[in-house]
Amino acid sequence: MNAAEMGRLLQKGIQGDVLWEEYVRKFYSADASSYRIVPKVVIIPKDENDIIYAVKFAKKHQKSITSRGSGTGLVGGALNRGIILDMQKFDSVRIVGKYVQVGAGTKKGILDEKLEKYGKFFPPNPSVGRYCSVGGMLGNNASGSRSLKYGSMIDNVLEITFIDGNGKKITLPQDVKSGKRILALAGSIDRDMIPAVTKNSSGYRIEHATSIQDTQKVIVGSEGTLGIILSAKLKITDVPKNRTLYIIEYDSASDAACDCPKILDTKPSAVEFVDAITLEGFGLGFDDKTKCLLFVEYDSGMLGKDITHYTSGRIKKRVSSEKEIKKWWKMRDLSLHFSIKSIKPKDRFPHIIEDAVVPVENLAKLFVVIDDLNRKFNTETITYGHAGNGNIHVRLMADRQDSAGIKKIAKYYFDRIIQLGGSITGEHGDGLARTEFVKVQYGVKNYDIFKQLKDLFDPHNILNPGKVISEKSTMAQNLEGQV
Repeated sequence: MNAAEMGRLLQKGIQGDVLWEEYVRKFYSADASSYRIVPKVVIIPKDENDIIYAVKFAKKHQKSITSRGSGTGLVGGALNRGIILDMQKFDSVRIVGKYVQVGAGTKKGILDEKLEKYGKFFPPNPSVGRYCSVGGMLGNNASGSRSLKYGSMIDNVLEITFIDGNGKKITLPQDVKSGKRILALAGSIDRDMIPAVTKNSSGYRIEHATSIQDTQKVIVGSEGTLGIILSAKLKITDVPKNRTLYIIEYDSASDAACDCPKILDTKPSAVEFVDAITLEGFGLGFDDKTKCLLFVEYDSGMLGKDITHYTSGRIKKRVSSEKEIKKWWKMRDLSLHFSIKSIKPKDRFPHIIEDAVVPVENLAKLFVVIDDLNRKFNTETITYGHAGNGNIHVRLMADRQDSAGIKKIAKYYFDRIIQLGGSITGEHGDGLARTEFVKVQYGVKNYDIFKQLKDLFDPHNILNPGKVISEKSTMAQNLEGQV
């Protein structure tokens, strides 16, 4: 069935837009990752009935169906060859007391603006937060700098409504029958194989389902492979009345990493790291011996107190003005931009090893692994990220690699991350880049339970196949320039 044939068939039962023009398909073949996959048809559904119809169509004709938010994902999580569902019209926001009911297509920036009027905020804050969608944030268990105090998406979701692979509408945790099936699987998990980290976006987070009231959490981080998310009920929090931000200079990443456990004892709301190349982009004239910075913020506890004896670094700034705090955080949030700007296009390595996380006590060892990788493979790296969570983003600079070279680098890095008790992804998801390492990280027993969970909600494997659960190697396939 070609694109036009599929599109015309879908049009018969869809009230929203059904598109298959070549330029549209090419537009939806890309996201913020290094991958390119051209879909057959794009649907912009008007309502949930459109989605149910599309899912049943995909089931009948054995076509993939993949939901998409804003396309800001870095690992190809929203790319596939069949049907793409652009969820932009699911953009409702309803604020009720201490929670907000939000449509999957709602932009985080719009949600923030509406909550600010009520003196509230939703804590998870990816650096591209204004532009990403709530559904996408749920799909990869997004977090950001505030996750240190307030948690990731999985810690802030009360309810999720979605369409499963049979076209059935389900709301968790209200659906007790589905909840009991989830709990039966969760009870068999080998918890010794679950990374002991404070954020994790790899595999299915089924270990969080400890009661019926927590069963919605298995959908978070599932990358659209268990259901098409329609809406979610999210916890919201009062905006802090005061904040204090410290900018601390260090002569080495190792020194900064070793300080992090001590700093965490002071209960900061954020501890962020940027390396020397990134801070060059700030254009603020730091001393040449400054090799990295920590951003340490408090919105309670240590407000107004001196943290000098908790750090071996040099306190460059102590900022309490909201305007200046926002200025510094804007620079930190532009780290991805600064890193990409610093790398020549021919030296840009695909986004594959960019999001690992380790227990914070092993953060210094993570920087050793990065140094070893550079020596072994003749590469260079730019590093920044969420040091308080042990989650460091690595932008790799290397001569254009063939598939074998890409796999060697990724395997070397991920093997050592797992040895350190970490996860192959802290907040960006498995996608096309890391799915083949999920079984290595979690072991055969847990991987089999993941497959049973997938079968429970998507028995025909039509929902975003090839992500989280797959026996195929997709890491080095469909990269830009290969399509």
